[in-house]
Amino acid sequence: MKFEFITSFSSTVKALVDEEKDKYLALASLVDVGNFVPNVDTEANIDLLPVAFNACVVNRVNRNGDVIDSETAVAMAKNFVNKPINLEHKRDRVVGTILSVGYSEFGTDKQLTEEEVKASKAPFNITLGGVIWKIVNNNLTSMIEEASDPSNEKYEAISASWELGFSKYELVTTATGNRNLEDAIVISDPDEVESVKGHLKALGGSGVIDKTKEVHRKVIGNVLPLGIGLTETPAAEVKGIAVKTDSKKEVNLVDQKEQQEKSEKISQSTTNNVIENNLNRDKTMKIDSLKDINDDNMEQLSASAITDYIQEQLREASEKFAEEKSALEEASKAAAEDHEKLVTEHDALKTDFEGIKSELDKLVSEKEAKAAEERFTQRMSLFDEKFELDDTDRELIASDIKDLNDESFAEYVEKMKILMSAKDKEILAAASVEEESEEQVEETEASEDETSSEETQEEVVASEETVNQAEEALDTTVAEESDQVPNAVSTEETLMDKYKTAFSLENGFDVKL
Repeated sequence: MKFEFITSFSSTVKALVDEEKDKYLALASLVDVGNFVPNVDTEANIDLLPVAFNACVVNRVNRNGDVIDSETAVAMAKNFVNKPINLEHKRDRVVGTILSVGYSEFGTDKQLTEEEVKASKAPFNITLGGVIWKIVNNNLTSMIEEASDPSNEKYEAISASWELGFSKYELVTTATGNRNLEDAIVISDPDEVESVKGHLKALGGSGVIDKTKEVHRKVIGNVLPLGIGLTETPAAEVKGIAVKTDSKKEVNLVDQKEQQEKSEKISQSTTNNVIENNLNRDKTMKIDSLKDINDDNMEQLSASAITDYIQEQLREASEKFAEEKSALEEASKAAAEDHEKLVTEHDALKTDFEGIKSELDKLVSEKEAKAAEERFTQRMSLFDEKFELDDTDRELIASDIKDLNDESFAEYVEKMKILMSAKDKEILAAASVEEESEEQVEETEASEDETSSEETQEEVVASEETVNQAEEALDTTVAEESDQVPNAVSTEETLMDKYKTAFSLENGFDVKL
């Protein structure tokens, strides 16, 4: 049967050893997943290693961005029975089989019934039981037992990863950092599905839509378990492979001595060469990955080579973890100190800024007010120089121009030149000069008519004397008036001073910008 998609869920391998090997470790492992270990007579079947482990967490997104709900989990869980256990999902490297299926509480491994999990929205484990065939790989048995011991350097070095085949899925979103399906939102709109599908981890995306939202793949429909693979790269938040062993007994189905004797009968020289080559391989062959432990090279590997590899990997992992932890702690401490320093500096700068801004606003306001006052005074002076104004005129003009901008004021001046032409000082002065000239002409003509009407010399003389006296009196009067006019002008206030006094801001006149 072909499926369009395949996903995997993983768990950490942990051994369930018998009391004769380590009574304290046996007790601890029994509490965790011992109830799920298949009931196998290991006395009669010394070639079998019973195991149990939490295969995956239902209702919680795994590291691959995939998740299954309670309904799908219960429907397909029973199909795990009789499926193979292999190495690294290599179907040609089968080392055991699955015999039982159960459920346990996430975080506690408390056993749950199928009825309890059917309608549950909370995370729970699918727990599997099975056997490892020692005859296939006896060294693997030892590795699993050692990886179950918390005090051992190889603790949790082996994980169990199970594969699912499926053809349908739907997209769900959660808040960043939230992995629980009960808090997820299903995307049903086809256009939205197409727009965010590329963000799935399974399709090469990051799993993140934006800084606040993640997208995941919820497996639905016809789902088939494809088996269990022992791996070094778990993808789910599960722990525990329990292994029930009898340390007193070992599987030794191939007598190496007997094999050697048979080989010697075939070719003494050839056998010697093979043995030597194998010994050399044991000394020189290096294990770089769990994948190297397979049927093809097991004859070339020694137990010490496998042990050395696991110890080296554990040592490197421990050192790397310690270094990363220390670096993170130092970085966190430094970041906290920097943050506190920045907060203090920010508060101080904020206070200084607010003070400077207040002073600046005050200066700007004062400058603008002064400029407005000067601009108003200049404009009023212009009108006073141009027109003969009384107090009523000044008040009206002041009210009109106090809020005008430069463009509007220019238009207002042109308009007033027309409306107040009767009070234009230049026009009034010209009219005054013309009137005085006409009066002088009339007086001259009258004087000539009077002189020509005189008939006698005496009257002429008398008239001339009278005229002379009048002219002298007139000259005296004009001279006196000429002397008085400059004195009167010099005592009068300047226009600038008069308008500063009459229309200043201190006297209650408001000039708006």
